[in-house]
Amino acid sequence: MDLIARVSQHFEDSARTKLDSVELLAAPLAAATEVLTQALLNDGKILACGNGGSAADAQHFAAELVGRFEVERQELAAIALTTDSSILTAVGNDYGYTHVFARQVRALGRAGDVLLAISTSGNSANVIEAIKAAREQDMRVIALTGRDGGEIGRLLGDEDIHLCVPAQRTARIQEVHLLMIHCLCDGIDSLLMGVDE
Repeated sequence: MDLIARVSQHFEDSARTKLDSVELLAAPLAAATEVLTQALLNDGKILACGNGGSAADAQHFAAELVGRFEVERQELAAIALTTDSSILTAVGNDYGYTHVFARQVRALGRAGDVLLAISTSGNSANVIEAIKAAREQDMRVIALTGRDGGEIGRLLGDEDIHLCVPAQRTARIQEVHLLMIHCLCDGIDSLLMGVDE
């Protein structure tokens, strides 16, 4: 096995997937940035959820907003629904794992807030339930998926934004998800502060 060639192939595949995604995702990413920024300007907040690597992405996104991305600015209201182990285990134990995000969305979400729902397959049952709960709260949804968008792609409404990575491999989808999260953070900063660099 040639590990150098294998590593090189990962770099090439990742770069190709990102470049193949630009035309499809640039416009909806810009629209998602505007939705998120408007929610924040209107005193709303962003709730983010996902499982596994997508949970890490939800936390990464919230950390960039509450802390900072690349420039100093005020704190922005974002909560990762993946971080409270007591809530996750209590709800998972009492109601089932499918409800761990939906109950938090109903508890914390309000009209004008946005749910950032992340699922590489588009079929994560607990993320689907969170989207349904967001609808009940009159929240907009921005969904990051991959492959064909799965059940989430079919569930989204006209007011929602679907950012579906045109790839099959989970690793490649997650790599583009991280890039999209950075694009969203940069775009929010740009719209809020006029950052052009």
